[in-house]
Amino acid sequence: MSSLKPYLIRAIYEWIVDNHFTPYLLVNAETEGAVVPRAFVQEGRIVLNLRPEAVQHLSMGNDSIAFNARFSGKPMQVDVPIRAVLALYAQENGRGMIFDEEEEGEDTTPPPEPEGPAPEPKKRPVLRVVK
Repeated sequence: MSSLKPYLIRAIYEWIVDNHFTPYLLVNAETEGAVVPRAFVQEGRIVLNLRPEAVQHLSMGNDSIAFNARFSGKPMQVDVPIRAVLALYAQENGRGMIFDEEEEGEDTTPPPEPEGPAPEPKKRPVLRVVK
């Protein structure tokens, strides 16, 4: 199965924008492949304003988030791997979602089914009317 994370990011972004709030993306700037303005990185992290008026050509794919923006008046192409996204939230009220940091090459496949006889299904509880 593919990762759920990019789908959640797109849904939360849309929800934030639909409610007229400012979407902020918290990124681990030290993740390999992250192209962010290094001058604004603090303690290895950066918060990016994804408000539609602040970015151009926003692309939220399954592998990365890319857009053009200006930082201190200088245009820059930003590219953030999905695995580098730590949170997406509304600046005005902090509502959104925090994501676990993913390890490089993390396997997202479910564990294999146990071998042997299948456990007996649990019986449904029975209710009786007592007078």
